[in-house]
Amino acid sequence: MRRKIPSTAALVAFESAARHQSFTKAAEELTLTQSAICRQIAGLEEFLGLELFRRSRRGVKLTEAGLAYSRRIAAQLDAVERDTLAVMGQQGAMTVELAIVPTFGTQWLVPRLKDFQRLHPEVTVNLTNRTRPFLFADTDFDAALYFGDAEWSGTRADFLMHENSVPVCSPTLLGGRNGLDAETIARLPLLQQTTRPYAWRQWFNSLGMNVSRDLSGPRYELFSMLAQAAMHEMGVALVPPFLIQRELADGRLVIAHPHSFRSDKAYYLIIPERKLESAALGAFRTWLVDAARDYRMEAGLE
Repeated sequence: MRRKIPSTAALVAFESAARHQSFTKAAEELTLTQSAICRQIAGLEEFLGLELFRRSRRGVKLTEAGLAYSRRIAAQLDAVERDTLAVMGQQGAMTVELAIVPTFGTQWLVPRLKDFQRLHPEVTVNLTNRTRPFLFADTDFDAALYFGDAEWSGTRADFLMHENSVPVCSPTLLGGRNGLDAETIARLPLLQQTTRPYAWRQWFNSLGMNVSRDLSGPRYELFSMLAQAAMHEMGVALVPPFLIQRELADGRLVIAHPHSFRSDKAYYLIIPERKLESAALGAFRTWLVDAARDYRMEAGLE
């Protein structure tokens, strides 16, 4: 069945005229005559069966329907342009489209990617934030760096590392002390991580404590948000030290209590089974698994 889609030339002419609120400026931008722009838009209005512009001696102005349509069309044309440029840029190249959990990607992966690029200059790794699970069939992702369990249907999971979180806070909250005992921490504002809702309960329970308010406190989706809130003296946060190395080194954050709790979940590289034969993915997988193993050994986590 033939699609109900107007010509691309008409859409491009309309988007330009709508953006400039002028047929003349659209003609200049697209290197066309004003009459050509008028014909394209008139044809589009006929196709749609509605008026997109009101014409007057002083110029043109979008109708309400034209304004709504222009917003949708501009977004779709931008998407088509991005996809087109991406395909053009991939000619003869090998790419990996990787979904990542943000703070892990920024603080742990990106600083190490230079080593991968040195070993495999022919492979480009593109990173996009995704904090929640998704269906690979619904996206263009080749793989994902994911925190959770390894139960992701139709995929292969490679273990990277666990989280060993410790309580951290601004040095101001210590009040000159070297640290805080667990009972004192229990009375302070507890900063919560949205995707780790029971983290504080698990930490207190691992010390044999039952704290009634362990689920209370402001919630933040990203560890980077938790770290910022802790640095601004808003409370105590449970964060894996490898995600805040700079903040700890600079003294902007301090470890409030040395006890760490190792999560039962972990970071994994998830690859759809249909992508396992990809040479680019294979090179990236080998490098990443080795880099994670080396980190665990250096950090004494093996």
